[in-house]
Amino acid sequence: MATLTEAPPPLSPAEPQKKPPRKRGRLTPYWLLLPGLLWLVVFFALPMIYQASTSVQTGSLEQGYKVTWHLATYWDALSEYWPQFLRSVLYATAATILCLILGYPLAYLIAFRAGRWRNLIMILVIAPFFTSFLIRTLAWKTILADSGPVVSFLNTVHVLDVTDWLGWTSGDRVLATPLAVVCGLTYNFLPFMILPLYTSLERIDARLHEAAGDLYATPLTTFRKVTFPLSMPGVVSGTLLTFIPAAGDYVNAELLGSTDTRMIGNVIQTQFLRVLDYPTAAALSFILMAAILLMVTLYIRRAGTEDLV
Repeated sequence: MATLTEAPPPLSPAEPQKKPPRKRGRLTPYWLLLPGLLWLVVFFALPMIYQASTSVQTGSLEQGYKVTWHLATYWDALSEYWPQFLRSVLYATAATILCLILGYPLAYLIAFRAGRWRNLIMILVIAPFFTSFLIRTLAWKTILADSGPVVSFLNTVHVLDVTDWLGWTSGDRVLATPLAVVCGLTYNFLPFMILPLYTSLERIDARLHEAAGDLYATPLTTFRKVTFPLSMPGVVSGTLLTFIPAAGDYVNAELLGSTDTRMIGNVIQTQFLRVLDYPTAAALSFILMAAILLMVTLYIRRAGTEDLV
């Protein structure tokens, strides 16, 4: 039997009506973003614009620089300093590979085997950050001293004979050679590799390893088929965090290397602070930034970014 639908009773005067959301509430997220946006504009965008204008200027420090859109500065800088660019990429790549080789087992140990020692090992990994970057690099001059135990041991086991043949050392010494620079880069940026790897490995469910064992997978197969693929986000993040600052570093090459191991960061620092050739220094900075951006983009597209969060 059909019944008539009754109309809803009118609101009583004491019952308040719901008001539409105010426009101010919808703008709150944008107000929260404002401090960060201002920071990026003042300390990133404006300096970038200023350096871009500097790179196309001509003149001298005495007579002043003027924007003349002299784009040939980029070609002149690249044609003159391409060995330093190539050397920077080579050293940064070698340091990144060494950081991955050294950091992955340690990150694996912390994530799956450390147990109650996990916090202590993590503190030891982070502890170098509490020391000045300069002091840590200077310490390697003592470690790699010609009369030190490290170099004596490497001579005893004839490791320096191999590195000398490869061109990474010179005779029986390590200081002022490419090997010393790469060692300094590896040590200083190793925590940047370990921490992303640990974060990625810690997310892996340990039951996946048990399931792989139940399916008669060997430990090596489990690592190759399960652990390493699942840790790829950490590998990609760690390699980027290591390679990018290592490619632009100049402290390690300045303190541990020689004139034959100068990186592009040393050239930029010299052009800015000693030669005072600001257009060339700015052009070199933009070329370095563009080269790193291109390599990182190709690397990320190759490695995949679905789980990079």
